[in-house]
Amino acid sequence: MLNQFPPSSRMTRVRSQAVPPTPRGGLAELIVVAALALALSLGWQAPAAAQRADPVETQDAGGPVRLRQASTTATPPAPPPVSEAAPYVPGEFERFVQRLAGAGVEVRRLGAEIVTGTGDPSADDPAPLVPDDHIVSFGDEVLVTIWGSVDADLRLTVDRAGRIAIPRVGAVQVAGLRHAELRDVIARRVAQVFRNFDLSVSLGRLRGIRVFVTGQVMRPGTYHVSSLSTVVTALMRAGGPSAAGTFRRIEVRRGTALLDEFDLYDLLARGDRSGDRTLQAGDVVHVGPVGAQVAVIGSVNRPAVIELRPGETIGDALRLAGGFGAVADRTRVAIERLEDRSAGRVAQIDWPQARELPLDAGDVIRVFSAVDSVLPTQQQSKRVRVEGEVLRPGEYVLPASSSIGDALRAAGGLTPAAFVFATEFQRESVRQSQQENYERALRDLETELARAGSSQRISSADEAASRQATLSAQARLIERLRALRPTGRVVLQLPPDASDLPDLALEDGDRLYIPARPTTIGVFGSVFNAATYLHSPGRTLDDYLRLAGGPTKGSDRESVFVVRANGNVLSNRQDSGFLRRSRLVEDTVALPGDTIFVPENLDRTSLLQMAKDWTTILYQFGLGVAGLKVLTN
Repeated sequence: MLNQFPPSSRMTRVRSQAVPPTPRGGLAELIVVAALALALSLGWQAPAAAQRADPVETQDAGGPVRLRQASTTATPPAPPPVSEAAPYVPGEFERFVQRLAGAGVEVRRLGAEIVTGTGDPSADDPAPLVPDDHIVSFGDEVLVTIWGSVDADLRLTVDRAGRIAIPRVGAVQVAGLRHAELRDVIARRVAQVFRNFDLSVSLGRLRGIRVFVTGQVMRPGTYHVSSLSTVVTALMRAGGPSAAGTFRRIEVRRGTALLDEFDLYDLLARGDRSGDRTLQAGDVVHVGPVGAQVAVIGSVNRPAVIELRPGETIGDALRLAGGFGAVADRTRVAIERLEDRSAGRVAQIDWPQARELPLDAGDVIRVFSAVDSVLPTQQQSKRVRVEGEVLRPGEYVLPASSSIGDALRAAGGLTPAAFVFATEFQRESVRQSQQENYERALRDLETELARAGSSQRISSADEAASRQATLSAQARLIERLRALRPTGRVVLQLPPDASDLPDLALEDGDRLYIPARPTTIGVFGSVFNAATYLHSPGRTLDDYLRLAGGPTKGSDRESVFVVRANGNVLSNRQDSGFLRRSRLVEDTVALPGDTIFVPENLDRTSLLQMAKDWTTILYQFGLGVAGLKVLTN
C-alpha cells in the first residue's frame, strides 16, 4: 500500500474532513459560492482552528513516506521569578558555639551550606534523566523518531484523554504506561499501518506538578516543580530548613496519610538518597521543629552543630563531624554539659571508652590537637642546620638528647680552615626573646624622647627650627631601628685559639655556622680613612686606627669600641674613670675578624655657642648680686 503512488510523480496529500459533493448546477452550490464571495469581500477570515493544517504526508519518487507535523508556534513558558537568596541566620546555640570555638574557625549547623540560601527555580535539573518506572501522564511530551520505510520526527503531547496522535496511525493510548513500556506499545500500533521500519521513543519536557512545603523552612509555600522532583528538590526550592527546623525528621504527606520520613543527614553525611522519594501532585513536605543539638569543635574534619536523634552517642556525633582530624589527639576528648556550664566544669574522658556515652541537648564536645601542645625539650627531636667549614654541611634531624658535638659529628667534623673562635650559634627561642626585648626597648625610647621634647621650653625661632630638625632626626632613627631584626645569636665564650665547641644541648631550629679564618681588620666610623686592612700578628687595635688616619676632630674618642669575631664587644668606657681616659681598645692586641668603630660626638658645642651660654650665665649672676645688694641696703 505504501507504493500506491506513481514513481514518476511527487504527490502531497492533506487530510481534511470530506465535504459531500453538491449537484452540478444546483441551487445549493450557488448559495454557497455567493456566501463565500460575500464573506471574502467583507474581509472575513477563517477561525484559527480552521486555518491549522493537518499533518502532512509526502513521498519522494521511490522513497519512504515522510510524516510531518503541522508547524505550530508555541510560546515558551516564562521562567518563574528568581527570589533573592536569604541570608543565613544562625541560631542561638550556633552563636554560643562560635564564641567557644573562636574567630579563626567558622562553626555552622551541619548541612546549612548545602541546603539554605538558594531560591533559584533553575536549581532543578532542566533536563533530568527520566527513570524507567516513570508513569506517563497528561502534559508529558513524547518524542518519536521513525526511520526505514517511514521517515518521521515527531514531538507529541499527551492530551487529557491520555493519548498521542501519530499521523496516518491514529491515536495511541499512553497514559498510565511506564517509561520502559512506551516504545513497545507505540511500535505495535505503528506496525498495524507500516512495515519495514524502526523507531525510538523518549520523553521530552515533562508535566509540572504543584507541591506544598510547610513548617520551619526559609520560604514556606506552594511550588511548581517537575514531575521527577524529589523531597530534596522541594526543600532547596523553599530555601531549606531554617535555624529552627529539623534536618532529621522531614515528613512527606499524601492526602491525610503520612507517607514517609526523610533524614537529610543520610544524604549530607553518607551520600544516601534511597529515602529521597519522588513527589506527586499535591504532596506536602513538612519540616518540624529542630531536635536536640550538640556541637563538635576542635581538631575534627568538620566542626559543626549537629542535630541528634534519640539514643545517639558521642561516636555518632564525631562520625557526623567527619571524624578526627589528621593531627587530633585520639586518646581523649572533653565534654561540656549544659547543666554543668554554670559551675564552669568540663569533663575530660578517655577515648575510645567514651564512644558509647549518650549526649544531651546543649553538650559541647572538644577534640584536642596533638601538635598544639609543646612537648618537653628532652622529648623533641632536634632539627638543626650546620653550615660553613664542615665536611657535609646541611640540615640534620638528631635525637632528643643531642648536643653541638653530635651535630658536628653528623656533618663530618671540621675542615682545617675552620675558625672555631668566630662560630655563630643561632637559636630560634633566643631570637624570639630578643625581638620582644628589642621592641620593648624601642617603645621605651619613643616614650623617653616624647617626654623630653614636651618638657623643653622654646624661646626663639632658631630654637624652634632646631627642635623641629631634632624631632625629624629622631623619627628617622626610630624607623631605621624598627627595620632591624635580632638574629638570635648566642655568644660562645671561647678563647681565640679554641679548637672545640662547648658541648651545649641543642634545641629544635638551631643553626651552627663555622666560618673560615679571616685575614682582615675593619676600621669604620669617624676616622679619616675608613677601610679594611690585612691582619698582622702582634699589632694592636691602635695600630689599625693609625692606619685609618686616626679619629677625626668630631669623633668621640672615649666611646671607641671593637666587635670581635665571636660577638664580644670591647669599649673604652669599660675601663674609664672620672679623670682618666681609658685606652683599653687601643692597647688590645687585634684578632682576625675584629671590627673597630669610632662613633661621632653628637653632644659637641661650638665655641660661639659656648661663649653665648657663659655670657647668659654671667649676666644672670650679675643681676642676682645686684638684687642682693639692694636688699641688704
